[in-house]
Amino acid sequence: MKRIVRRDVVHRMAAAGVVGLPMARLLLPGAAHAAAMASYDPNAQFDLAVREVELRRNSAGRMLMARIYQPKGPGLFPTVLDLHGGAWNGKNRLAEEPMDRALAASGLLVVAVDMTLAPEAPYPACVQDANYSVRWLKANATTWNGDASKVGIYASSSGGHVAELLAMRPRDPRYGAIPLAGEPNIDGTVAYVAMRSPISNTFARFENAQTRGREKMVEYNTVFFNPWESIHESNPQEILERREKINLVPFLIMQGALDDNVLPPIQETFVKTYTAAGGSCEYHLFENSVHEWVANPGPQTDKAREIVKAFIARQLNV
Repeated sequence: MKRIVRRDVVHRMAAAGVVGLPMARLLLPGAAHAAAMASYDPNAQFDLAVREVELRRNSAGRMLMARIYQPKGPGLFPTVLDLHGGAWNGKNRLAEEPMDRALAASGLLVVAVDMTLAPEAPYPACVQDANYSVRWLKANATTWNGDASKVGIYASSSGGHVAELLAMRPRDPRYGAIPLAGEPNIDGTVAYVAMRSPISNTFARFENAQTRGREKMVEYNTVFFNPWESIHESNPQEILERREKINLVPFLIMQGALDDNVLPPIQETFVKTYTAAGGSCEYHLFENSVHEWVANPGPQTDKAREIVKAFIARQLNV
């Protein structure tokens, strides 16, 4: 085998945005290295091992947990981080368990994490949790036979808002403020984001809640966006309109046609703006589907799972 100098290895690690990969894989040249990378067949079927591990303790003193969905097989398995919804004020790592299990059973290491809730700390605390989780997963994915070279995200609703910010601003010092012990060189970049009903325009969603008299939803916004001006600073739609310098990774957005929480026309405007900025944004409108349609078994839920798996397969095979 051709001897590879250490500097060349460091360059490979930096290009991947990963420090925690096994050194043996990084030293494989050419075809041998490609063969060692994770492969993914969205039609595969695996049994799962599911476990809970501690992620970190947040500023409110709550231990944030990670739920690991590991396919039973030799791997390496492509790695996906799940970010839950809940209007920034509720839910946890279990919110999307049916989707997480379906994705993992096709041969993906899926890791769903808790995030800080707005009553514990407002924006950007949950985005900091997400950024930390990406870096933590890059450092630890091999523990569960995961491949950390292309970490992707699956996210729902307010988790989609967090995912968009994380993907667009991966090196924002505010978002990366939580240090990862022993791994200062791992960054928060992600390879792609698949989303269900993301809040891609925070202010439009707030106005919709006001118009419909949804007092609890209005309250959720005011608790999370504190100070209030952050509803604009952290608005993905406005970030694009301000022409900020951002990362443009491939997005998948799945939207319910009957969603009166995140309105389809608002979502479609975001898709057009993201595409006009040079990004790739695949969009699917699900007829007769409300905001959280994937929570219930049915043809549209089955369709959503297949679309996510196919999207991930395309990102891994480029």
